[in-house]
Amino acid sequence: MTTLPERSRIRLPGISSRAYEHPADRSALVALRKLTGFDVILKNLAGLFNDRALRLMFLASAVRCSPEQFPDLYQAMLDGAYILDLPNVPELYVSQSPLVNAMALGTSKPFIVLNSGIVELMDPEEIRWVIGHELGHVLSGHSVYRTMLFYLIALAQRLALVPFAWIGLKAVIWGLEEWYRKSEMSCDRAGLLATQDVEAARRGLMKLAGGRHLAELSSDEFHKQAQEYDAVPDMRESLLKLLQLQGTTHPFAVVRFAELDRWADEGEYRDILAGHYPRREDDSDASVGDEFKAAGKSYQDSWNRSADPLIGAVRGVANGAMDAGNRLFNRFGGGGRQDDDDSDDDE
Repeated sequence: MTTLPERSRIRLPGISSRAYEHPADRSALVALRKLTGFDVILKNLAGLFNDRALRLMFLASAVRCSPEQFPDLYQAMLDGAYILDLPNVPELYVSQSPLVNAMALGTSKPFIVLNSGIVELMDPEEIRWVIGHELGHVLSGHSVYRTMLFYLIALAQRLALVPFAWIGLKAVIWGLEEWYRKSEMSCDRAGLLATQDVEAARRGLMKLAGGRHLAELSSDEFHKQAQEYDAVPDMRESLLKLLQLQGTTHPFAVVRFAELDRWADEGEYRDILAGHYPRREDDSDASVGDEFKAAGKSYQDSWNRSADPLIGAVRGVANGAMDAGNRLFNRFGGGGRQDDDDSDDDE
C-alpha cells in the first residue's frame, strides 16, 4: 500500500482549533473560553493531583514512545504536532489492552495513550489519523472543558433540592453528551488534517466498526449503511435511535464516516490546506453570537439533509424555534458582537 509522502503534507502554522471544530462544539468552547481565568484555575488544580497520578500510572504500566521505543509511532506524533503546530508535543504511551481505544488525558500537561489493540489494528497512515484525532483533543482543550462541565454537573446535583429538579439536570447531561459527540466529530477532522489522507481516515473508521479484514470492507457499502441508518422506515425506529444515543459519548461509526466524508468533500477542508483558516492569535476575538448562529445553521443543514421520518415531522418546528432563538439572541445580545465587547471590558 502506498503512503502519502511526507513532503506533500502541508503544515498549518498557528492554526486555531476553531478551524476544524464542529460548529456545535466550537460554539460551546468559545463561550467557555470567555470565562477568563476559570479554565486556568481548573488546569492548575487538576495538574496538582489528577494529571500527576495519571502520568505516573502510565509511566509505570505502559511504554513511553521515543526514538528507541515504538519509533514509528513517536515520529507520527512529532509529525502530527508539527502539522497542527502544537505549542508543546505531548508524551505518547502504548498500553497493553485488547480494547481498540486511544485517549488524550491530562489538563495542564496533556499526554496521549494508545491501546495496543488499536496499534495492531491500524496501518501506519491510519494510526497517523488516530494520533491526529487525539492531538485535536489536546489543541481544543477538550479535557479541560469536559472536566469543567463535570464539576458544574456535580455542583448542580448538590443544589438540586427543588422537586423534579432532576428533569433539568437530565437535560444538562443530555446536552453534555451531545457536545461530547460533536467534539469527537471535531477531532475526526483534526485527524484528517494531520494525515491529509482521506482514504486512511475512511479505512480507520471502517476498521473501528468491522475489524482488520480490510479486503472484506467497502467504503461504498459503508456509505449505504449510513444512508439506511439515517432513513429508517418509520417513527418507531427513529425513537429507538434517540434512545440508543442516551449515555453515549461517541457517535456511531457510520455517522462519523458519513460526516467526515462530507466535510472532506466540501470546501472548508480544501480551504484549510490552502492556508485559509482562523489563527490561534485571533481566538480572543471570536464572537459567541456568531458561533451560536453557526451552530444553529449546522443543525438546520443537518436536519434538511436527513431523511429520518421523525426529523422530517418536526423539521419545520425545529427550524422555526432555531430562527426564533437567533432573533432573540440578536435582539438582546447585540447580534452576537456586543457580548464580546462587554467581556473584553470586564477583562
